[in-house]
Amino acid sequence: MKEEIIENEENELFEHYRIEVDPGQKPLRVDKFLVNRIENASRSKIQSAADADNILVNKKPVKSNYKVKPNDIISIVMAYPPREIELIPEDIPINIVYEDDDLVIVNKKPGMVVHPSYGHYTGTLVNAMMFHLKDLPLFNNGDMRPGLVHRIDKNTSGLLVLAKTEQALNKLAKQFFDKTTERRYHALVWGTFEEKEGTITGHIGRNTKNRKVMQVFSDGSQGKHAVTHYKVLEELGYITLVECRLETGRTHQIRVHFQHIGHPLFNDFEYGGDQILKGTTFTKYKQFVQNCFDILPRQALHAKTLGFMHPSTKESMRFDSEIPDDMTMVIEKWRRYLSGRESFE
Repeated sequence: MKEEIIENEENELFEHYRIEVDPGQKPLRVDKFLVNRIENASRSKIQSAADADNILVNKKPVKSNYKVKPNDIISIVMAYPPREIELIPEDIPINIVYEDDDLVIVNKKPGMVVHPSYGHYTGTLVNAMMFHLKDLPLFNNGDMRPGLVHRIDKNTSGLLVLAKTEQALNKLAKQFFDKTTERRYHALVWGTFEEKEGTITGHIGRNTKNRKVMQVFSDGSQGKHAVTHYKVLEELGYITLVECRLETGRTHQIRVHFQHIGHPLFNDFEYGGDQILKGTTFTKYKQFVQNCFDILPRQALHAKTLGFMHPSTKESMRFDSEIPDDMTMVIEKWRRYLSGRESFE
């Protein structure tokens, strides 16, 4: 039996297993076969994955009653890992922009952690959603990240989709895994671009010296394949407003990709954007930039657009959000600076 766990695209919010069945395997229902081979996976979760066409045998979807045969190659996407810590529902204000029986779209404010982890056990989006959806089975059945199929960084603002049912969770997880969703971000980055559009490629993995941040491995010998497409929206002197479209969903992908090409995100302290990287040496200019940092005390990144196929209706859904006030105020300050009206005070 050859078994392989393939690391996922969305920061470990779902897992991909690939299993090659032994030549001597006797016929056995695939749900019974898998429950003995995937740690912490109940038969009901495996059956839900099958109902969402997330179990493939020899590259074709099968149902729970499929009988495993010798030499079959089984692939399964599991939507989320088990709970690791006790989760506490909390009545925290959240900005819900859309909700139906299957899913919720949230516009996350900057500074909010998406799900509990070491050092962030309360005050997260998941804690808030567990209060908001406390009557739903998915949000009280013991799972660590109920409803989540993707996430954004603590200091990144913008749109997230959460599932309200296990069926919706599995179907949305499959779309993120298959890269059929649409995700567009707006970012302020240091410097200007010769080309108005471009693509950044480079394998992303944990930094070899600091495990809290990521780095790009140009030769592809380490890390995971990552692709970011970008388009210049507005040149603002020594910084630029860009739109980013994700083809993959690696941890810190936009932040580390732009650092890699010499354009760190404005005020991104983990990737060097909190230094004055472009501009003049005048004291008033330095104070102007510091004032911008004070207004925007985070990386200038917003998850603006989110598109996917509705898990039940199959309808194409697309949501767009306004750039938050902190980014908007900084953009306006740079516009005034460009026009010569900025006093630098």
